[in-house]
Amino acid sequence: MAVRTILRYGHPDLLRVSKIVDDPCDQKIKQLVEDMVDTMKAHDGAGLAAPQIGILKRVIVFGFERNERYPNAEPVPETVLVNPEYEPLDLTQEEDWEGCLSIPGMRGLVPRFAHIRYRGHDLEGNVISREVTGFHARVVQHEMDHLNGILYPFRIRDMKRFGFADSLPFEQ
Repeated sequence: MAVRTILRYGHPDLLRVSKIVDDPCDQKIKQLVEDMVDTMKAHDGAGLAAPQIGILKRVIVFGFERNERYPNAEPVPETVLVNPEYEPLDLTQEEDWEGCLSIPGMRGLVPRFAHIRYRGHDLEGNVISREVTGFHARVVQHEMDHLNGILYPFRIRDMKRFGFADSLPFEQ
């Protein structure tokens, strides 16, 4: 168990596409996930993708009962996804405020699909498949973007809705 250093916006690894994991049950992947969970919790994150700690593998973790950074968000079940994918179940998008552990102190108004189905494997190789909405769907899409080298500011439609969280005059 270890809290790892989180790469910050500007690091080239955050812009790279991650590689598929051949065996979700591999001990190295289990250790990676342990470190990711420790790191996410130490930074009060809602989720974390392996590239954020410099590992270009398709692995994400997310979930919380309560999160100080998102006090109005409903609980999201603690989840590990290896080789995740998602599909929108409705093309409706909703804009809401997002932040990122790799872009500390900043927030932006980001459009995301409101209703998705995601799928991936757990650390025993079992398939996890869920249909979700709301903040849960937002977190999953945000973390999966990291696997493709996409950071949330790239999705912001109006850059006037992006800035330091403590300076934004908008409802967050």
